[in-house]
Amino acid sequence: MATAVSLRTDFSAADLRRLAAASKNANQSRRLLSLAAVRDGMNRTEAARVGGMDRQTLRDWVHRFNALGPDGLLDIPSKGPTTRLTAAQLAELAQIVETGPDRAVHGVVRWRRVDLQRLIAERFGVEYHERTIGKILDALGFSHISARPRHPAQDAGTITAFKKNFAATLNAHLADVADRKPVEIWFQDEARIGQKNGIVRMWARRGTRPRQPADQRYENAWLFGAICPARGTGAAVAMPVADTEAMQIHLDEIARTVAKGAHAVLLLDRAGWHTTPALRVPKNMTLLFLPSRSPELNPVENIWQYLRGNWLSNRVFDTYDDIVDAACDAWRRLVAQPNTITSIGRRAWAHIGQS
Repeated sequence: MATAVSLRTDFSAADLRRLAAASKNANQSRRLLSLAAVRDGMNRTEAARVGGMDRQTLRDWVHRFNALGPDGLLDIPSKGPTTRLTAAQLAELAQIVETGPDRAVHGVVRWRRVDLQRLIAERFGVEYHERTIGKILDALGFSHISARPRHPAQDAGTITAFKKNFAATLNAHLADVADRKPVEIWFQDEARIGQKNGIVRMWARRGTRPRQPADQRYENAWLFGAICPARGTGAAVAMPVADTEAMQIHLDEIARTVAKGAHAVLLLDRAGWHTTPALRVPKNMTLLFLPSRSPELNPVENIWQYLRGNWLSNRVFDTYDDIVDAACDAWRRLVAQPNTITSIGRRAWAHIGQS
């Protein structure tokens, strides 16, 4: 029989029990208690049982304790299997995923794990299970998310230039505004809300498929909305149609909401009822048009998602009045949450120098 390994003598049984009580690691605590039993002179087999182990395992922990002290009784986390792809190959894979597939070459319009599994085998000669492909993508910083829509004729350079030069553009539009007058940045847009309503995700038990009402009728109203992220406020009107008259009513409503003595710069898209010379722009307001086909520059698009996701989806509206009531109620709930408006609406490029 092997000779019992001597326990280092710089820790008494009381020391070991005190360390066990203070430890936040359960495994370290039970090993310390076994060693304390050894220090008290208990039979090694019985001492091993104190910590829920056998005698040979206790022997291994004595060696660790003698070499490293109490820290030697902590579990060493497994590093897991080493990747069979080199750092250069992983970087190339990340570039491939980020660029996306070429439909003519790869035969798909989006990467699936099975596609990348085949590509890795062909290009790098490494065979992976499909689940492992997902783990590699996660380690590379990728996640499976929905893509944002983009107009096929959108010019990314124009959007970048607009944000970069926004301060200069703003100053040019405010040339006739008194220097000492406070300036508020507002964003405006409109959304159609109707009986043919959306259905959003919800929590449900795994394996079930909850049902929500989905109306097939077509009655709808238009909600004209504008927000001032810096102030955490907004102004909206619900109208039966989107036209110049409705837009004029909305401009007047925004003008009444602008802080007294301030001047509003209203950023909006180039819809016909926005650009028509028939509009009478209030004196405390300047219109600044966003580049064409660039809805991502307008945070009110995100406001619509928030309203639908929290108060307007998964519902049936029997009449036009019900639609208007629901739209107005949702907007009032939003305005009652100024921090939400600021969080959703603030854009660094548009609010330079504003707290």
